[in-house]
Amino acid sequence: MTRLLLRDGIVVTQDPTIGALPRGDVLIEGDRIAAIAPSLDAEAEIIDCAGHFVLPGLINAHMHTWQTALRSVGADWTLLEYFRHVHAGLATLYEPEDIHVATLAGALNQLDHGVTTLVDWCHNNPTPAHTDAAVDALIDSGIRAAFLHGSPKPDPKPGEPHFSEVPHPRDEVERLLRGKLADRTGRVTLGMAVLGPHYSTLDVSAHDFALARELGLICSMHQGGGEAKTPGGWEILMERGLVGPSINIVHGNNLTDAQLKAFVDRGVSFSVTPEVEMAYGHGHPITGRLRALGTAPSYGVDLESAISGDMFGVARVALASQRALDNAQERARSGGIPPTSTIPAREALDWITTRGAAMLGAGDRIGSLAPGTQADVIVMSVGPLAMWPVHDPVASVVMQGSGARVRDVLVGGAFRKRDYRLLWPDIDAVRRGLAASGERILSRLNVSSISARIAAA
Repeated sequence: MTRLLLRDGIVVTQDPTIGALPRGDVLIEGDRIAAIAPSLDAEAEIIDCAGHFVLPGLINAHMHTWQTALRSVGADWTLLEYFRHVHAGLATLYEPEDIHVATLAGALNQLDHGVTTLVDWCHNNPTPAHTDAAVDALIDSGIRAAFLHGSPKPDPKPGEPHFSEVPHPRDEVERLLRGKLADRTGRVTLGMAVLGPHYSTLDVSAHDFALARELGLICSMHQGGGEAKTPGGWEILMERGLVGPSINIVHGNNLTDAQLKAFVDRGVSFSVTPEVEMAYGHGHPITGRLRALGTAPSYGVDLESAISGDMFGVARVALASQRALDNAQERARSGGIPPTSTIPAREALDWITTRGAAMLGAGDRIGSLAPGTQADVIVMSVGPLAMWPVHDPVASVVMQGSGARVRDVLVGGAFRKRDYRLLWPDIDAVRRGLAASGERILSRLNVSSISARIAAA
């Protein structure tokens, strides 16, 4: 059994009983954390972490990884343009090899930035070959992942039903559960990315919710963006007893306070993508509204076709946006500056670690460092000046942390990045494949890309 001793780091565990150690050691045995203490003696390979933070791996709770080859293309779009250009256009051009290279590159980039668990919301899989390409890429990358199987959303051809009228394919979900995603506790697991009542008929939503419950899978769906396909659908689904802890709502900006409370009371989880939501026209993120109900969401990147894949940045945007809303409310009430901040920085680290783990029902295994948890660990440099001096370890991580400062990444005790280098045999081949894929797909929009020419030079 491999034994590693991460020595003399600034250990931020996210475990409420251990907290943060200004100087501490973390012992890894096999794929688990064995011990955490200010000082440990053990027969193990020593990893010097002096001048570095030792953190639980971050959790990106919502990303469409298949869009990695479209980076920055949607930087100036709104949601309407995204629907038109991507789902009704570019998505239809994807071959399985495009899905594979995008998912592989996206997963490797997440590892590079300190994310050890990725929730891959894959809704461009018109054939089993497309689905298998995405799953294979996640497995190959070495990341921990929840593959949420979705469905494409093209404009229907004559004689075809609208995608909102098409139930989620039972046979395809069952095929995956019999195959590479059969292990419910494996490194890559299965969930369902369904349409939900905002984007489908009531019959389709009821079918999909019931299927997910029958198979014991997470049932995640987008909520918001224009008028609902089934007004009042949520209330009917709740009356039928189909809404509970397995349901995950993404965005949710247009939900009423009464709906939010009903969901929270039923144990529904939420995943928020603050930067994309504010830029694309969804509305303000619901962070504060959920906090008022005694809970909080997990967070995700959503679209690398629009923003950076760095989860430290996502946490800061989420924190700043809700603080701004709270400050504006206080100014409107009193005419003055609030006496203190409404949200401590430490909560933002919860959002990208423990809240993501809770959304996956895996809070006892990932999202924090404690004896017995999976050894999903990142080591991030303080640097000569960028994060020095460290007065509050958690606030420093949130407010000055960056994926670019991540030195080492371990998933289940195995190095996926070491000494600032991804342990992938041929990154250049991934770069070339990603650039070629993006160039071919984007020709549909007549978007000029220089990536392929740079890669070929």
